[in-house]
Amino acid sequence: MRDKVVLITGASDGIGKATAFELARRGAKLALIARNGDKTNAVADAIAQNAGGNRPQVFIADLSLPSQVHRVAAEVKAKLSRLDVLINNAGAYFDQRIVNEEGFEATFALNHLNYFVLTNNLLPLLRQGHAARVINVASEAHRGAMLDLDDLQGEQNYSGFRAYQRSKLANILFSNQLARRLKGEKVTSNSLHPGFVASGFGHNNTGRLSGLLKLSQKLFAISSEKGAQTSIYLATAQDVTRVSGKYFAKCEVKTPSQAALDEKSATRLWEISEALVGEYLI
Repeated sequence: MRDKVVLITGASDGIGKATAFELARRGAKLALIARNGDKTNAVADAIAQNAGGNRPQVFIADLSLPSQVHRVAAEVKAKLSRLDVLINNAGAYFDQRIVNEEGFEATFALNHLNYFVLTNNLLPLLRQGHAARVINVASEAHRGAMLDLDDLQGEQNYSGFRAYQRSKLANILFSNQLARRLKGEKVTSNSLHPGFVASGFGHNNTGRLSGLLKLSQKLFAISSEKGAQTSIYLATAQDVTRVSGKYFAKCEVKTPSQAALDEKSATRLWEISEALVGEYLI
């Protein structure tokens, strides 16, 4: 990874932070995007002091807002001349339905539209990279979910966990569709399941379900360092240089659900996403 340029979203905590530290140790030049400026700058300082590399460039944005994703992508393009690895890692779980200031439901906006807008806007940099890789953090939680293409933002019937499941299904569909659209180019797109990780994930919620999540993380979850291993593998391994359109778990290809392999759903999701955020794809 010596001198490879890597951009990681959601890098202020959890597996994003663990991924950043390990890739810095391997010589990557990092750029980090997160919402909390103090936390992200603290991570960048710690990497510079402890991981043997240059201080990562820090970009601050609320990635649940497409306008801010568009803005931060422009800032990245102004600072970087190429991108070798993009790790779409930022995501969250919202127990209650929240509509953000731009009119988008929070789960759908952060977990899916963020990946869609950021990746599409950074494709020029990725095409300048050396066999560039797009890595999309999804989840085994996608199993059992079906997209309702007429109600992607849960306006008719919202469940926090179902919305999260569908967003992770959307991650795989997006990743696979991107791979098809990039066929013949030197940019790959793959998705992954990091495992059930002990992190701050879901701690933004209150109530019984949030309590159960925290207890389950305490009892059963793996560390952020272990959860980062598949992201690190996809960013670094030579044997996946030409692999695209696959879903990985524990650093191996795994077959996702049938819904995640549905090309018609992937095409429609892309078209609907493009219609929703087309003004931010410039």
